[in-house]
Amino acid sequence: MRPLLLLFFLALTSSAAPRPNVVLVLADDQGWGETGYHGHPRLRTPVLDEMAASGLRFNRFYSAAPNCSPTRASILTGRHPNRSGVFAPNHSTRPEEITIAQILRRAGYRTGHFGKWHVGAVKAASPTNPAHMGYEEYLAHDNFFEMNPPLSRNGADPTIIQGESSQICVDAAVEFLRKVRVEGDAPFFVTLWFGSPHSPYSGLPDDVALYADEPGKDLRRRFAEITAMDRAIGRFREALREMGEADDTLLWYTSDNGVTIEGVPEDQRGGLFNGVWRGHKGDLYEGGLRVPAIIEWPAVVAEPRSTDVPAVTTDMFATLLGLLELRHPDPDRPLDGWDLSPVIRGEAVAERPSPIGFWRYDKASETGNERWMDAELTHGTTPTTRNPGIDFVNYKHPVAKTEDFGGVAAWTGNRYKLVRFGSKPPELYDLLADPAETTNLAAKQPERVRSMLQQLTDWQRSVEVSLTGADY
Repeated sequence: MRPLLLLFFLALTSSAAPRPNVVLVLADDQGWGETGYHGHPRLRTPVLDEMAASGLRFNRFYSAAPNCSPTRASILTGRHPNRSGVFAPNHSTRPEEITIAQILRRAGYRTGHFGKWHVGAVKAASPTNPAHMGYEEYLAHDNFFEMNPPLSRNGADPTIIQGESSQICVDAAVEFLRKVRVEGDAPFFVTLWFGSPHSPYSGLPDDVALYADEPGKDLRRRFAEITAMDRAIGRFREALREMGEADDTLLWYTSDNGVTIEGVPEDQRGGLFNGVWRGHKGDLYEGGLRVPAIIEWPAVVAEPRSTDVPAVTTDMFATLLGLLELRHPDPDRPLDGWDLSPVIRGEAVAERPSPIGFWRYDKASETGNERWMDAELTHGTTPTTRNPGIDFVNYKHPVAKTEDFGGVAAWTGNRYKLVRFGSKPPELYDLLADPAETTNLAAKQPERVRSMLQQLTDWQRSVEVSLTGADY
């Protein structure tokens, strides 16, 4: 019977419908309001505006954390970043984590990563470089980069590549796609993670000149980076069309956290725009977590649509597994994401089934850290153009105590959001009636607060179990 069963499964495999290509595009520090389609009064993003007008626009999309490395880990693993000790920027993910790139590669996808990595060192010896986490090719940087970036190709010593950084990433990604097509018809999975518009800011003179009326050079350069990134995304889309791949490529764009004030002097911050949202990068208020998000996939999203269903970067993993009909190799491993396939296919979905947990574990990220890997392997090899002396270091979490749930946490449902600052009284907001989070309802709705606080604590205990390594 074994040969017959083998032939049966081979027949199923050969007759299965071709799987779509997948490209995950990630901006670095681009806030919700920093697009034309979200109403920015001056910023020019014609490509993103076109995508929003023709694709699926998420009106309520969140980054899993209000800062960089944690959100990137959430996309790769479908788990809250604290489960693997990625509490804050420069915290490495763990080699034992299972990534979406690993799963798709085993399913026959060609995999490439281009741009910022920031969940471990990218050099060849690092156990958490893109190659070890599922990518066959990569051109990457450990952390942020700007014009003329020094980048590592497949773990080699970094070399400076002259030019605008977003376009460099796109050129490398397109080169990879053309190679994939020369070699066969396998689907491709690409993470295109830009270094823009993270500080320090720089821009092409023509792009900077577009914003001559802005109050200072830092803001002008920041906006120039966003416009250059927008243009690079447009050229990537053009390449997909030229290759005949656009219709069946799921192109998913978002950002890693809300708008930042880093690198923008106080006298220039009036030029920033983030809608009505309270707070900015680093906060668990909406301004630190709400990010732009669009899916362009003509074969499935044939008409422009938008959704108000809350979604988060952690959902991207589960969604791809659902859309591609793939199973997680470790079904017992806790995941925090929800499969958005019904939303993408246009089914009537009004709410997500469970709240989204956020947890910025400040105590873990700032004190008592121990190395997760050999000390040498935690150090990066890719300097920045303006600060070549920087040596990025990645950390492991300290010992977690079950009774210690310090830091800032939030529990965000379809309507209500609970925010808790350590031992201080929790705050409760009605995001539908009060999206700017101006009115704390905790005193008026104590039962709801107690219920949501218990749910949050139960979820944090689950995260703490993962921190101990129990999932491996």
